[in-house]
Amino acid sequence: MSSDRPIFVVGCPRSGTTMLQLMLHAHPRIALPPETRFLLAAYQKRAEFGDLGDPAKRRELGQFIVESSQFEDLGLDPEKTVEAIVAGPPTLGSAFGIVFRMYSERFGKARWGDKRPLYLRHLPTILRLFPDAQIINIMRDGRDCVASLKETPWKPSEFDTLIDYWAKSADASLLAQRRYPKDVYHQVRYEDLVADPEPHLRRLCDFLEEDFDPAMTAPNKLASVAVPEYKTWHTLTHQAPTTERIASWRSRLTDDEVRKCEAVFGDLLARFGYEPSIPIARSAKMRADAELLAKHRLGPAKQAARNLWTQIRSSEQAEPPVAARLTTRQVR
Repeated sequence: MSSDRPIFVVGCPRSGTTMLQLMLHAHPRIALPPETRFLLAAYQKRAEFGDLGDPAKRRELGQFIVESSQFEDLGLDPEKTVEAIVAGPPTLGSAFGIVFRMYSERFGKARWGDKRPLYLRHLPTILRLFPDAQIINIMRDGRDCVASLKETPWKPSEFDTLIDYWAKSADASLLAQRRYPKDVYHQVRYEDLVADPEPHLRRLCDFLEEDFDPAMTAPNKLASVAVPEYKTWHTLTHQAPTTERIASWRSRLTDDEVRKCEAVFGDLLARFGYEPSIPIARSAKMRADAELLAKHRLGPAKQAARNLWTQIRSSEQAEPPVAARLTTRQVR
């Protein structure tokens, strides 16, 4: 029997998650939507939706989803989506999964999932909602991520925040490597994927228990279908995968910005196979920049503590199940 496990693409922003989404979307059995905003927002508000065993509560949840930012990018009828959620299993994960499944049905495909970089730092939540999910994390040189983030129209004003995105994503990646089994979590490097797509996509298909399809190596052919036009920062997805942006940080970042990145990233670059350009000297300025690293390293530990507290609190309050009941493993 073919797998029907949900698929989630994660990574640092500007690491190639949209390119990878399109590669997977090109597979004849897989459809992944443009980035959405409702899953984490609704999960955080789950207590407000109350008992989803009540169809009226499921309708409230469905209305929240279809009124969320970027829902219209999915090309789904809002009324039909709400009615499908009302008719579906009474869990939060089921409501989300119904939306993703409806998107895949638009293309006549069997497997569904979602793509959002931020999910990398919320994997316990994703796997609580979808216990049989498969996670694909794309890693990219932190300096290139920062250089690309720096040029986006939605970038934060502080350069340190751009560094923070990659440092926390890298820490979350290391944590995921240790925490999740090989059939749940798979990591691929952006640089390897654009340099020689086929062997890495074949390994990815093996992970997903799917046959490789050559169409996956030409994701640009689907960009006009699966990438909204207003997202001008994704214009490169309309071109064939290229190595031109590998190490482009050398011309896109100033010397001072490179030093700051490498001071904060520390040994994280090397742990993912990227060579620092500057030996980490312990000057006063470098030490000051490196102090940020300690804050970043505490992030996963704090998140793990919050997740544990959420589990304890949920148990004490007898929170209803949230896991989806849509796929073979989920309904067992």
